[in-house]
Amino acid sequence: MIIKAKNNITELELKNLKEYFESKGFQLADASGDSVKVFGILGDTSILSESDIYNIPGVASVTRIQVPYKKASKEFHPEKTIIDVNGIKIGGDNFTVIAGPCSVESKDQIISIAKDVKNSGAQILRGGAYKPRTSPYSFQGLELDGLKLLKEARKEVGLPIITEIMSEDLIPIFERDVDIIQVGARNMQNFHLLKALGKTTKPILLKRGLSATIEEWLMAAEYIMASGNDKVILCERGIRTFERYTRNTLDISAVLAIKELSHLPVFIDPSHSGGKWSMVEGLSQAALAVGADGIIVEVHNDPEHALSDGAQSLKPKRFDNMMEQLRKIAPIVGKNMQ
Repeated sequence: MIIKAKNNITELELKNLKEYFESKGFQLADASGDSVKVFGILGDTSILSESDIYNIPGVASVTRIQVPYKKASKEFHPEKTIIDVNGIKIGGDNFTVIAGPCSVESKDQIISIAKDVKNSGAQILRGGAYKPRTSPYSFQGLELDGLKLLKEARKEVGLPIITEIMSEDLIPIFERDVDIIQVGARNMQNFHLLKALGKTTKPILLKRGLSATIEEWLMAAEYIMASGNDKVILCERGIRTFERYTRNTLDISAVLAIKELSHLPVFIDPSHSGGKWSMVEGLSQAALAVGADGIIVEVHNDPEHALSDGAQSLKPKRFDNMMEQLRKIAPIVGKNMQ
């Protein structure tokens, strides 16, 4: 339920409005913008009478939200969410590029790639310290040693870092050491993890599950937001279909769907979508053209010998060429590349 207050509501009326709902056990979420005071009422609002609410001084309108995701809904929060990561604005009219290797493999590797992607215009450095793999015999990442190297790269080049979390016990370390916490496709519906991440203060990049519907994806975001963390970035990384030529099938329409349904920023992962480095540039351009708020790209200085996902990684020179093309397209579609 959304309550819109009158423009001339007094401080006393506002206080009484909040106390009315809190006394009935509801949580009040402030979704006010610059020109309007709006509040979301969270809980089972079916027991509330709209006529009773209209009788509260200062109330202008009452709207029931029909979708199951409340805080992630555009009805609840009409203005676009913009998330600040160390001065980098994610969302709105900005197009943010996150780049780096699939896995952190060594100090020289991660620092070299970090320098390359920064010089090409990437604003955030990605790198997997923990790597969930289909096979238990595949490289699983350097874990805490990888995170330590990622932090060294951040110190060396000055880019914020994002890496994937695997379990709740890692949250204190990630909250201390990581700038954006990534939830991978396999953990999209790990609800205990999502609720725990909702108690953190760090932005969360939530990848869409392999076979998840858009509503299920938004409901996963709702788990994080309902626990108190509104800084959620959605990431479409391709879904599983019958097609086997590409690694996954990029649902480009998901960007448009999210823009219609939610206020949250939405990214595209062109590397996992196609699974082939030759497709990354075209899919990145499509992401920009369709209105995505950014991309997360895999870049490796020696992809032929990468310990994971080398086939879908761009070499630094190709990444640099791609960034030049994106900078040409961005103003045409009304996007800013910081």
